Amino acid sequence: MKKAFVDYRKAKEIAENYPTPFYLYDEEGIRETVRNLYKAFSWNEGYREYFAIKATPNPAILRILKEEGCGVDCSSAAELSLAEACGFSGSEIMFSSNDTPDEEYGFANRLGGIINLDDFTNIDEVTEILTTLPKTMSLRFNPGGYFSIGNTIMDNPEEAKYGMTEAQILEGYRILKERGVEHFGIHAFLASNTISNGYYPELARQLFSLVVKIKEECGISLEFVNLSGGVGIPYRPEQEATDIFLIGEKVREVYEEILVKNGLGHIRLCSELGRYVLGPHGALITKVIHFKNTYRHYAGVDACAANLMRPAIYDAYHHITVLGKEDAKETEVYDVVGSLCENNDKFAKERELPKLEKGDLLFIHDTGAHGFAMGYNYNGKLWSSELLLQRDGSVKMIRRAERDTDYFATLDIDEELSRYLRNRK
Repeated sequence: MKKAFVDYRKAKEIAENYPTPFYLYDEEGIRETVRNLYKAFSWNEGYREYFAIKATPNPAILRILKEEGCGVDCSSAAELSLAEACGFSGSEIMFSSNDTPDEEYGFANRLGGIINLDDFTNIDEVTEILTTLPKTMSLRFNPGGYFSIGNTIMDNPEEAKYGMTEAQILEGYRILKERGVEHFGIHAFLASNTISNGYYPELARQLFSLVVKIKEECGISLEFVNLSGGVGIPYRPEQEATDIFLIGEKVREVYEEILVKNGLGHIRLCSELGRYVLGPHGALITKVIHFKNTYRHYAGVDACAANLMRPAIYDAYHHITVLGKEDAKETEVYDVVGSLCENNDKFAKERELPKLEKGDLLFIHDTGAHGFAMGYNYNGKLWSSELLLQRDGSVKMIRRAERDTDYFATLDIDEELSRYLRNRK
């Protein structure tokens, strides 16, 4: 069973100061997960986790991760700005984007970040934009076909818009070397949210083998391999969590088998495990406010898909704990819904839960990554606050709730609306 990292008493106390819905993050859990990740790869000198800012773009979270030795993965100007504001610079920043505006390459370069090119044509584009290429660069690989472990297909890279073919990768490194680049890396992301201890080792095998080929055919010895993300979390209570220590050990075995054997034992590894690092340590807490009985039994809450859209767009499962009723029998079946004018605005469908009452607090699990970050304003719904449960048990607001004046801010060109907002009571 999944266990909430706050109990009813604590959640009720928080809700008295910060109206629901709100996101709550567990600082202690975040730090513990990052420290275990670094322990799992401690055998690799220079290993670094580049947390994907897109997963949880909040400066308070980023500062915690910086304290724990992480870098950041950025994919936009806004994310680069967040990184700079939080004190990240140089090789602490990995810039991996696609269909990239010219000025963003310049911004990443000014920060000294490592630019990871997604497409072969980017090489000429970036050369023209920057005039002089940075001394360190990386290329993103897409092997095409299906990515599988044994007889299990994990994903279909051929349909992904990211990365270069092997032929493009090889030619790309030759060109970069000719243009003065001295330090090289490679990056690949071939499957998302895998609940398998075999994903990283198999990905490592493919990348390490390509690294050897690059050395043999291009005369280039890469300096880092970025395994990116893809190590997932168990959203469902019956799923078994991945074992990061076993994963680290299996990657080490492949590293020694392929890289060390071929004189490439200097290569450092990187990861971008946004979901793994933050996902389990964030929750959306919402209040039951309404019931409806027609063909199904609906429990309406004060959050909606605008606060957490994964169930709506992916039909994704998020476990729900009714705080204060953890030991109660699950005697009722509900669709847990929000108030959007969309039928997919459902956090759960036909979910067995204890009997609910108005005012019950629901703890929606595993929303720490790609939760708040994917929020939107449809129906004029406002973004919630984000709160941090600190290690001493105190709670700190790390993002205030959006106000309607924020929602209307870009309509300040409309004089009648602006006048109405100024004059309303």
